[in-house]
Amino acid sequence: FQGRLYYVRVSAYNMKGWGPPASSLPPSAAPSWREVDGREPRRRGHIEAMERLLQQVRATHTHYCCGASKLQNPSRKQSVSRSLKHLFNSSNKFVKTLKGIYLAAVFYHKDSLLVTAEDQIPIVEVDDSYSSSLMQDFLWFTKQLSCMWEDVRWLRQSMSVSMSSSSTLQARHKMLTAAGQLQLQSLLGTHNLGRVHYEPIKDRHGNVLLVTIRDTESQHSLFSGKWMQVTKLQSQRKSLSTPEEPYALDVLIITIQDILAYQRRSTHRLAPGLYLGYLKLSSSVDQIKVLVSQRTPNMLCHSRIRDNANVSEEWEWIQTLSATGEKERSGDDSEEAEPRAESHTPLLYYELQTAIKALLKLVNLPLHARHFRLYSQEVVELGHGVSFLLLLPAADDVCSAPGQSNPYSPLSGFLHLPLQMFE
Repeated sequence: FQGRLYYVRVSAYNMKGWGPPASSLPPSAAPSWREVDGREPRRRGHIEAMERLLQQVRATHTHYCCGASKLQNPSRKQSVSRSLKHLFNSSNKFVKTLKGIYLAAVFYHKDSLLVTAEDQIPIVEVDDSYSSSLMQDFLWFTKQLSCMWEDVRWLRQSMSVSMSSSSTLQARHKMLTAAGQLQLQSLLGTHNLGRVHYEPIKDRHGNVLLVTIRDTESQHSLFSGKWMQVTKLQSQRKSLSTPEEPYALDVLIITIQDILAYQRRSTHRLAPGLYLGYLKLSSSVDQIKVLVSQRTPNMLCHSRIRDNANVSEEWEWIQTLSATGEKERSGDDSEEAEPRAESHTPLLYYELQTAIKALLKLVNLPLHARHFRLYSQEVVELGHGVSFLLLLPAADDVCSAPGQSNPYSPLSGFLHLPLQMFE
């Protein structure tokens, strides 16, 4: 090893001894594409910096938590108690009076769910109505609490100091309050409520359910409830709604298997290797969504290129390929999206050729060279020995605008996840 390059010589050997050494072609090779470009890892020091920032924020608001722990509001405690008693009544009575936003906690182990003594999924009220900013508030709630359930208390107390009359802050404070209620010892008795489901469940009656999901290691009792088979809960559920206009709670129970399947699949890791991912976004009035497969919703739609995740000297070839593609972008539409073979073409050329065909077939897209580009700014390294090269649509088609027609729609088995949820 000399500098940032590897130099290798090879000699043949038989019973008569060693032959003369021969140098490799090319004579040297960089261990990674980063050495070729002279780049530092993108996330170097970022985790440590975020941890320091979080500790500073916690230290700043410690006095709020300490002060609140000494002061209790009896009227508030009685109000919460009456509210919880009402919300955990039988499911039929609950549905009759449900109007607004609610937070539901789905705790599961294998094919069983944790339910209340009344055979109901634990639910607390967030607000009796919702505004047009619900999706933004929901995405904020998800982003804040994805790994900070233990900090719900001081987040809520810190926000209450600066709430003033802001409707947005009030709505978000109510979400934190509902999460804090579920965490009470008399209810679930745990800080960790799991992961927030990627979309709220809405109905035509003005109800919205925000759902958190947690896979427990065993069927231990977290509160005065019990475990029930999912199929039994579904069969015992007596709904007052109609199939045409089901209540949000009915939708949750009917689709619970799909929700749990999404939760399990979203935690699966890809096997180590190099993959080709397809980046396709779509925008609406209040959010941007990314196209993913239902089988692997935590990854872009992809096809496998090879077992070896490392890209080294091939990076220069990718840069050349990308530059050539830009020059030929205005060529005939009938040309296939395949790079032209040249002398000393790397093996990646043939691997990428196969991966492109498999990926475009997967997402139901035609092979047209001018429509697709290979992202040549970096190799996306996800850790655990997994790396991605990205295939991009034409610049105008990377993110579809509201109402924009798409002549090539994906086949069934795909989701459009909000970008914040995918992250």
